[in-house]
Amino acid sequence: MSGALRRNTTLTRLIHKHSLTDPIRPPTAQLQSKAYLRKAKDYDLSPSLFSSAFCSAKSSSSSASAATASFPKTGFVGWYLGLVKNRPILTKSVTAALIYTAADLSSQTIAKSDSYDPVRTLRMAGYGMVILGPSMHFWFNFMAKLFPKRDMLSTLKKMAMGQGLYGPTMTVVFFSVNAFLQGENGREVFDRLKRDLFPTLLRGVMYWPMCDFITFRFIPVHLQTLVSNGFAYLWTVYLTYMASREKAVVIASN
Repeated sequence: MSGALRRNTTLTRLIHKHSLTDPIRPPTAQLQSKAYLRKAKDYDLSPSLFSSAFCSAKSSSSSASAATASFPKTGFVGWYLGLVKNRPILTKSVTAALIYTAADLSSQTIAKSDSYDPVRTLRMAGYGMVILGPSMHFWFNFMAKLFPKRDMLSTLKKMAMGQGLYGPTMTVVFFSVNAFLQGENGREVFDRLKRDLFPTLLRGVMYWPMCDFITFRFIPVHLQTLVSNGFAYLWTVYLTYMASREKAVVIASN
């Protein structure tokens, strides 16, 4: 009787010690669990690892995007932008000279002159190099400081000042310099301006506002001279034709 009681007590203790809520794990399962934890520790499978991996992938993607964005700036474009940054006035002056040279060549070709006039082309190139290029550099920088924003209102103000101040001034300078270089005196230059200035300004009002809008609204200031010179090519073809006309007094006397 007492022996049976002792066996029941021992069985009860075993049941409480190894209850169903805490089952005994087989030795194999315990070893596998410990091996997994050691492996996780060895490979550092932590949230910080996934975070750093994501940041690394993101930075790699950003670097690739930056490399792709900078790719078009290699070659001639990168070389030219470097010149604009390091020697802005000289670069813009040479650009203006080249555009005026090409425009005058086109103008003489369209006019079907009997013979090519290299002196006329040299005059146009000199005007672009010495006068137009530097003046455009300072004008666009002045506009950027006076109206630093590129919103619609600032763009319209820049356009108004260009059409009312810079454009007429440079047209007068262009006709006057070319006339003096052709040997005309003060009276003849005045008569030329009286004859050619107003028609030229009238045609300029029909051409330049849209060009100025694109330049001031969408182009950064360090490239505005280049873009404006691009627009000036067609305009210069017309200007070189007007500047090469005969003296006003000669036409009036005939």
